[in-house]
Amino acid sequence: MRKQPFIVIGEKIHCSRTVRTAGPRVRALGANRFVILYERNGEQRELPVPPVISTGREWAAGRVRPCTVAIHQALHGHGEEANLGADFLQALAEEQNCHGAAYLDINVDEFSTDPDQQIVAMRWTVGLVQDASERPISVDSSHPAVLRAGLEVCDRSRGRPILNCVSLERPATFDLAAELDACAVVSAAGLDALPDDAASRVANLAQAVDRLRSMGRPDETLFLDPLVMPVATDGRHGPAVLEAIRQARQQFGSAIHITVGVSNVSFGLPARRVVNEVFAWLARDAGADSAIGDPAQIRADLLDRLDPASEPVRLARALLLNEDEFGMVFLAAAQSGRL
Repeated sequence: MRKQPFIVIGEKIHCSRTVRTAGPRVRALGANRFVILYERNGEQRELPVPPVISTGREWAAGRVRPCTVAIHQALHGHGEEANLGADFLQALAEEQNCHGAAYLDINVDEFSTDPDQQIVAMRWTVGLVQDASERPISVDSSHPAVLRAGLEVCDRSRGRPILNCVSLERPATFDLAAELDACAVVSAAGLDALPDDAASRVANLAQAVDRLRSMGRPDETLFLDPLVMPVATDGRHGPAVLEAIRQARQQFGSAIHITVGVSNVSFGLPARRVVNEVFAWLARDAGADSAIGDPAQIRADLLDRLDPASEPVRLARALLLNEDEFGMVFLAAAQSGRL
């Protein structure tokens, strides 16, 4: 029996997430009038896309960021547009609750290039999500000031929030996690470079863990992130992360958490869902007890039901373990519709 439950940090409230403007979630209503479709309480609703976004470069390239649209409408729209912006984000929070997310991760870095606007957006979004959910919040940003802003408005009655993330390349984040008594996703990124194998990942994590322990941070507040990278760019990434998980579990003990950002592993591939699911399954077997992802796809009961003998699982496993050179067999299966 597993000593710890599998903790899912839901990542759907991210301004970095995109959908295709030509895809099923975007509908054209007329000349330069578009809406993003979503559901809440079993009802389909429409989030209007403001012209400042539908006439921008990213839209012209065929992509739109739904959470950016929602926050923009909520903060800058009027009347029903503003209400729908807030409604869209609360629908995401409720959906992740229903699927068992233990934390709700919020990232607004892509909302604006202005740090002051990011701070405003983070504070507002944390408050809004807390109105729709009793789950603790995970605050995700590459900027310490935005992390601080989010953590400061987290409701501590629901448990410690998570600071996502602490890393050697960002020394201020160590002090911030200690000062605000937050849990922390601890990245395996190095001081000057990304790790390229299991040994360098574990060495970087060891430096970070030693520092956090010396600051009095309990092991149970730490979520070690072995830094998942796309297997589409290098087939060795999968085995390196899985080996780093095994070594980290042995070296740091059972009280500490190990988490994986599952969506990173499948970037650039077809049939991403099965790749993500199988990777989370392999990571859990290696010693991970957490994942950052969509709880509708990645959670313990779904992983328990994966069939190792099924063709999609077998092919995804071979791809992730670098047994399928250049992913040729997996890609052929995807192209033929077998996945």
